[in-house]
Amino acid sequence: MKKTALLVMDYQNDILKLVELKAASILKNAKALIEAARLSGTPADLPVIYVQVAFRPNYPEVSLRNKSFGSLQKSGRMLLGNLGTEIHPEVAPLENEVVVVKHRVGAFSETELQTVLRARDIENLILLGISTSGVILSTLRVAADLDYRITVISDACADTDESVHQILMEKVFPRQAEVITTEHALAMIRNS
Repeated sequence: MKKTALLVMDYQNDILKLVELKAASILKNAKALIEAARLSGTPADLPVIYVQVAFRPNYPEVSLRNKSFGSLQKSGRMLLGNLGTEIHPEVAPLENEVVVVKHRVGAFSETELQTVLRARDIENLILLGISTSGVILSTLRVAADLDYRITVISDACADTDESVHQILMEKVFPRQAEVITTEHALAMIRNS
């Protein structure tokens, strides 16, 4: 698992509410993966890197032209420091783990993620997050264009539309990534 990072994306309190029926299951799987990564050696061996969507007060990062985020200004949601914006306590980062704050859907979009990965000489990414059609799809597409080897953990991702999740996992993602289950990923981490 050398030169590999585990990206835990948008596992935030309010976002988990959007996939409430799957929340317990994906939290359990994410927690198992995070714990295995942490036990795999030093933090440099398989770093856990978090990605969190959050905004400053008055949403200076949001354009009203942005269909996804434009309505946030009226809602008061996703502000940095709010309980709903925080990473769920079951999978929360340790003090020494990197948290990349993003203002768009994808983890690479105008963030320092690429710099962090390059500094650690990362070549392989393991992706898990919410939502499959949002952060996972956007991050996977850019990561593939940046020549990372990508693994997506199918049962540690969720979407508000289960049929979209299935199509992406079965038909779209395999073109650019390996799609595996938590059980398979845990075996890989433990045997490396």
